[in-house]
Amino acid sequence: MTSDLTRLIFDWNADGRASRAAYRAVELDDETLRDGLQGPSVRNPPLEVKRRLLHLMDALGIDSADIGLPGASDRARAEIVDLARETTKLRTLEPNQAVRTHPLDVAAAVRAAVEAGVAIETCAFIGSSPIRRYAEGWSLDTMRRSVETSVSTLVKEGLPVMFVTEDTTRADPGTLVDLYETAIGAGARRVCVSDTVGHATPDGVRNVLTFVRGEVIRGRAVKLDYHGHNDRGLGTINALAATEIADRVHGCALGIGERVGNSSMDQILINLYLDGVIDRDLSPLVEYVSLVAEHCGMPIPPNYPALGADAFRTATGVHAAAVVKAIRKGDRALADRVYSGVPASALGREQGIEVGPMSGESNVVFWLVRRGYEATRERIDRIMAAAKASDRLLTDEQLRDLAR
Repeated sequence: MTSDLTRLIFDWNADGRASRAAYRAVELDDETLRDGLQGPSVRNPPLEVKRRLLHLMDALGIDSADIGLPGASDRARAEIVDLARETTKLRTLEPNQAVRTHPLDVAAAVRAAVEAGVAIETCAFIGSSPIRRYAEGWSLDTMRRSVETSVSTLVKEGLPVMFVTEDTTRADPGTLVDLYETAIGAGARRVCVSDTVGHATPDGVRNVLTFVRGEVIRGRAVKLDYHGHNDRGLGTINALAATEIADRVHGCALGIGERVGNSSMDQILINLYLDGVIDRDLSPLVEYVSLVAEHCGMPIPPNYPALGADAFRTATGVHAAAVVKAIRKGDRALADRVYSGVPASALGREQGIEVGPMSGESNVVFWLVRRGYEATRERIDRIMAAAKASDRLLTDEQLRDLAR
């Protein structure tokens, strides 16, 4: 039995009285294996884990993945070669690599592509904001020459190029036009707007993307990317806002990355799914984030949206009672949504009913019956007394001891 949830949930998100975001099903670029690994507390995972992550990205319908910075070291370049070859086994996921607009990085990127036998999309970046130029002591003429030389060299070697302006969301319009036009003139077929220090608000993201779309691309066959960071806690909402205008949006598993991290790829996918923009199997997200958490040394907080341990657990009496009633109706969809904004089943997970100091008797009865115990008055009273005396949820081991 399945309830008609459209009849049971009034969706103010889609009401349209004031405004409604126009999220789109854009391409997605996964930065977990490059920008994600720049996080100060992040460990570099083993190569076999990186290979597995590429397969999971592909299963999630992610279009491309940044597989490293070839100029960083010989080891980094060798891993890029291996991972680029691995992408040839996948359905749709394409590899890319990041380089500074510097001759050594460009040479390393060309060498990686030749060794892999794969025309790896190469993402050439340079800082663009006045504050960055001032700190570096760069002149605009020097930057233009660096961009033109790097992009044209990569294009001549047969590599698709995305030109990236770092700190775009704090850069002046004139400089952006100058740099993007130089890169496009040299053969770049993508340009990327970057919120490198997490400065932008959703309005800022829309403003700068609209500017680049209208004043730089101007209908030409050049695609527009957005790359965001989470310094203000706006990483996910900024990435979603970017889907309204950009052709491709970047993110990392669990939002890992430089400083406090990047836009969260898993949260982007979940929100696009819930908004009805994409329709795909999101169950691989559980393994995807688990591998990153384990091998990058970034434990998932219990309260992390949708994928944390507590996302679908409740011990609060009123909440749990509603979920239990839905489960007893044999209605998985109803149980998924009666006290949750995200359906657990979409991620291959289930609602969990726990017992703690905020619980009511229905929690205890449900726990007992689900595990094959008779819900006698004596058992219920014994467990309720222990729960009310506790300062946290009772563990399954404690509950089993009390039930026995």
